Amino acid sequence: MKPAYNIWDLREQARRRLPKAIFEFIERGSEDDVLIGRNVEALRRIRFSPRTLRDVSSRDIGIELFGRKRATPLIIGPTGTADLLCHRGESAIASAAAGAGVPFTLATSSTTSMEDIARIATAGMWMQMYLWERRDLSWQVVERAAALGAEALVLTVDTPMWPNREFNKHNGMANPIRPNLRLARSFLARPGWMMRVLARYMLAGGLPRFANYPAEIGGTVSGPVNRVTNSASVCWDDVAELKRRWPNRLLLKGILNREDALLAAEHGVDGIIVSNHGGRTFDASPASIEVLAEIVDAVGQDLTVIFDSGVRRGSDVLKAMAIGAHAVIVGRATLYGAAAGGAAGAARALEILAEEISTSMAMVGVTSLAQLDRSYLRADTVPGL
Repeated sequence: MKPAYNIWDLREQARRRLPKAIFEFIERGSEDDVLIGRNVEALRRIRFSPRTLRDVSSRDIGIELFGRKRATPLIIGPTGTADLLCHRGESAIASAAAGAGVPFTLATSSTTSMEDIARIATAGMWMQMYLWERRDLSWQVVERAAALGAEALVLTVDTPMWPNREFNKHNGMANPIRPNLRLARSFLARPGWMMRVLARYMLAGGLPRFANYPAEIGGTVSGPVNRVTNSASVCWDDVAELKRRWPNRLLLKGILNREDALLAAEHGVDGIIVSNHGGRTFDASPASIEVLAEIVDAVGQDLTVIFDSGVRRGSDVLKAMAIGAHAVIVGRATLYGAAAGGAAGAARALEILAEEISTSMAMVGVTSLAQLDRSYLRADTVPGL
């Protein structure tokens, strides 16, 4: 692994090491692929109003979240492709998260079992899920995660059907993967990746399997055809049913609308994640930071509000928290790190963000994240203020 001084360095290393089809699978969005860039740019446009001549020689980047002291305000978001970035990439990222004191969210479509992750993610395992048309299969996932003591259940609500990711079709990439000439060419162009990742899986018995699907729909990342699909019929009645079935914290991920945030509060969930799926689902959605203030103003006193989408710098974390977010999710940052250097690369991504958070706090003039509020931002640069 080469030296990396920011998340963009890790991204470039990942781009050079991964087959194009896999890199673009994690990197790009849907349709015209503009929302990912808009997430980043919307955060960049926000400016601080720094305070000076304060003693900031000692700074605490920790927070309290759901009754626990956390080492940083970061949470690893759910991503289901890490095992294709490096050998056992999901375990690598979970291990890095544990080392940094950061909760790890496991995707239902992951290829590492929640039992294994529960042993590794000692700073907290959160479980993400979609609801399928066959709710009985979804409840099996819920029961299994509850039996393992998962700290939180994260229901993704912004994907009622599979997005239109045209670039995947151009690259021959799908989930599950189907062998084809375009994909083979992409893989062959990265022989190092084939040796480091693909060959190790094949020598150990084959490609990774979807480890958290019920047995009747499981299989490897290259099959079978029998797969569940997201349910377009999911509604607030399902949230109420999940609330009844799930014993721990329940979060809704993908809230971009003030009215939906208010409904979430009415239904008694513990928190919402203001997210546009990292720009991967619906290209015409707003940047998450553009709606954060109005959602915080609506429910911030009643719900834990977590911010997601577009975070590439520690200063981005401070911007979201100054607006009123209680914590921040990162996803691509640790994916880049895992692709660049396995567990060490993922750990480096978290280290970079922690260092930047601490430095930004000093520059803004605070010694704890709890001191942040909107007075530290230029109001004319913050959407919704």
